[in-house]
Amino acid sequence: MSWQTYVDEHLMCEIEGHHLTSAAIVGHDGTVWAQSAAFPQFKPEEMTNIMKDFDEPGFLAPTGLFLGPTKYMVIQGEPGAVIRGKKGSGGITVKKTGQALVVGIYDEPMTPGQCNMVVERLGDYLVEQGL
Repeated sequence: MSWQTYVDEHLMCEIEGHHLTSAAIVGHDGTVWAQSAAFPQFKPEEMTNIMKDFDEPGFLAPTGLFLGPTKYMVIQGEPGAVIRGKKGSGGITVKKTGQALVVGIYDEPMTPGQCNMVVERLGDYLVEQGL
């Protein structure tokens, strides 16, 4: 299965009538493996900072998580495994796997829990596959 198929069919899928706004699978080095059409252009240092937060949980808390034009307030996640951010009625979930970051961005009416479920389910599957 191609990486784009994972994004299109597993991240951008419908959950209780709602979809993520955008999603991507990005290598630890910041290389985009696959992304949805609306996924924001990001700066390399933004991915570097996200990776640093996985290595040093709390690194992003003082400054926020930046991805493209958006700054998210970092909220409770799972140290070393999941980073969650909030901005207004939307937010972001980033799940780290062995080789990649699975990123989902949502806005109302999708809920944070639905975004977490979609992103983390695929991330857990990739971890099980050794990816």
